[in-house]
Amino acid sequence: MSRRGFMTLAGATGLVTATTLGGARIGLLPGADAADVDADILVVLSLRGGFDGLSAVVPHGDAALAASRPGIAIPTNRLKRIDNMFGLHPALAPLFPLWDAGKVAAVQAVGMPDPNRSHFDAMEEMEAAAPGSSLRTGWIDRTVGLIDSDVFNAGTFTATMVGTTTVPRSLAGPNPEFAMRSVDDVHLLFDDSLVPLSAWQSSLATLHTGASPTLSRPTISGFDAVASLQTAPVPGAGYPDNGASRALRDVSRLVKKQVGLRVATVDWGNWDMHENLGSSDSGWMFDQLTEMSSALAAFATDLGDDFNRVTLVTLSEFGRRIDENGSAGVDHGYGNAVLVMGGGVRGGQVYGTWPGLAEADRVDGDLKVTTDYRAVLAEILSTRCRVAGVTSVFPGLQPSTLGFTNVRA
Repeated sequence: MSRRGFMTLAGATGLVTATTLGGARIGLLPGADAADVDADILVVLSLRGGFDGLSAVVPHGDAALAASRPGIAIPTNRLKRIDNMFGLHPALAPLFPLWDAGKVAAVQAVGMPDPNRSHFDAMEEMEAAAPGSSLRTGWIDRTVGLIDSDVFNAGTFTATMVGTTTVPRSLAGPNPEFAMRSVDDVHLLFDDSLVPLSAWQSSLATLHTGASPTLSRPTISGFDAVASLQTAPVPGAGYPDNGASRALRDVSRLVKKQVGLRVATVDWGNWDMHENLGSSDSGWMFDQLTEMSSALAAFATDLGDDFNRVTLVTLSEFGRRIDENGSAGVDHGYGNAVLVMGGGVRGGQVYGTWPGLAEADRVDGDLKVTTDYRAVLAEILSTRCRVAGVTSVFPGLQPSTLGFTNVRA
């Protein structure tokens, strides 16, 4: 094909649709076995909007809760009782079998070192995870930088955003990143009436021969991405029909396809419940938790044996106020609950130090943070994902082990 012909064709076609590639380079080639990398895949489920951890992992044993939430507190007899202090919201029932099997745990009173009740600012700070430093990269990008080694070269799918082509702050930086709306949306757009696909690929390869990596890598990675995903398995588990559930389904496909995934991130929105939070058996929170827990249960089922090499953690920019507001909702708060799920989780219990809900124990009326969220991530990265030097990922953090994961053998 002539250069003129190529440029004419390029104007009518696209390489990869619904996809963002940033600084991508080939790590594991198609067909390579990512399972040979003896480490877990981390899945970050970002609960956008401010998750109310006090409604999900309920401190029923703290008398101040019922007094503070007279209209929306979950009655103790409706909870899945964990111990004398905590119980789970009944809408989390799809996860109860995994909880009882020791594959799901919770950490209470988790958050950032300092309160921040702005959605945008708090999420930016949480995804940078470097308070007090001059770093402008995200914590997942820094993680990828540590695992890019002679053993595992970071490649196209090492760190992948699934469900949207908008790359989150946590992936910002110089290391490879990939963002997709869905696995099925990653494909080549071309008009085979002009030229067959094989000629298109051959022409691009010739055109990029001798080109600098800056020019050639995105094209090579694009073809590699499409070739890898065309045969990704379609799951049979019963996922709910919503965008976040479909994104988790696609993460499972990436895990099972073994394309070199090490960190995946998925957004689940609509948690900003300033009004009409609902009751123990209906309403906004009940519906949200039902869909989320159903999706997570389907994800675990769908993974099968691969569940043993995956750890999923939920994060949200902040928790909600302890006190119910005048609209039967809860406003922006501070401390929160985190859920952790995976084959290597020491589940069935709530971790962390409970600070109490009495007025004297609060921070500006909010649940006090007793566990830095970065300590939760650091434990997963070090014990399950085999990432050494987590203080480089989280500068200034004094790592402490909560003990909610087993060290990967």
